[in-house]
Amino acid sequence: MEGDMIFGAHMPTVGGVDKALERGAEIGCEVIQIFVKNNMQWLGKAPGVDAVERFKHFQIQHPFACIFGHTGYLINLGAPPSPNRDKSIQSLIQEIEIATVLKLPFLVLHPGAHLGQGEEAGFQQIAEGLNEVIRATHSSPVRIALEITAGQGTCVGYRFAHLQRIYDTADTPARLAICLDTAHLFAAGYDIRTPKGWSNTIKEADDALGVKEILAIHLNDSKVDFNSRVDRHAGIGQGRIGKEAFRHIINDPRFQKTPGCLETPKSPDLHEDVENLALLRDMEKSKAAARRSTRSHRSI
Repeated sequence: MEGDMIFGAHMPTVGGVDKALERGAEIGCEVIQIFVKNNMQWLGKAPGVDAVERFKHFQIQHPFACIFGHTGYLINLGAPPSPNRDKSIQSLIQEIEIATVLKLPFLVLHPGAHLGQGEEAGFQQIAEGLNEVIRATHSSPVRIALEITAGQGTCVGYRFAHLQRIYDTADTPARLAICLDTAHLFAAGYDIRTPKGWSNTIKEADDALGVKEILAIHLNDSKVDFNSRVDRHAGIGQGRIGKEAFRHIINDPRFQKTPGCLETPKSPDLHEDVENLALLRDMEKSKAAARRSTRSHRSI
């Protein structure tokens, strides 16, 4: 069906990476995002052979449209030379190695924060860090999807021009990609609440990098105001973006079959994910029904 985005959510990996797939299947996810290791540690324990086999076996029994990863929150390639920047590079290398074993197509990465050295220096540090990581993982097909940010603090990546600069400086842009985040876009000053505002936003992304580079969209409402430059997620329709905005976002035909992944607040029983997924699918179905009705009326 034209314009159909495929929906899912970030799933916890408590008990093993395979448990994330079980949880996602239970609540009807078509796509799943996971952390491949502890997201608050520089280096983590890679999944054991048995866990990897369970992970692969579950995919055979319950095929998902896409399973991808999100990198740990400590990683900051934009930092000036320091022990933490060195750890960031080693951490990202390990995560790509794990993602390769799990056969994930890409990992979502927050580009980084310049920590006071200025945005231009931050762009250069990020590109150089990516070059080092990609050289160390040259045989891996896993791509690094740079996520648009809210621009909080000294974080770069809150404009598409920033991501374009990183692409242009990187040695291997083919290993890079883009991940949108609706809450981040809104907080960064992209008014996506109207169809025109969303269209203008995607045109800017297309002019800078090409829509084909967008591999996934995080579907999050925002707890904070437009252009606040603060990163705070809310459930669909429970924030400042509002429910109706997601209707034109998820039904944009340019993102047919693109993973639309929730990163909204949730309880251990995941009932919020169930509710948000149902809401998104209802909006998708209602738009499809309206299209069919229009075509039928025109044929009379």
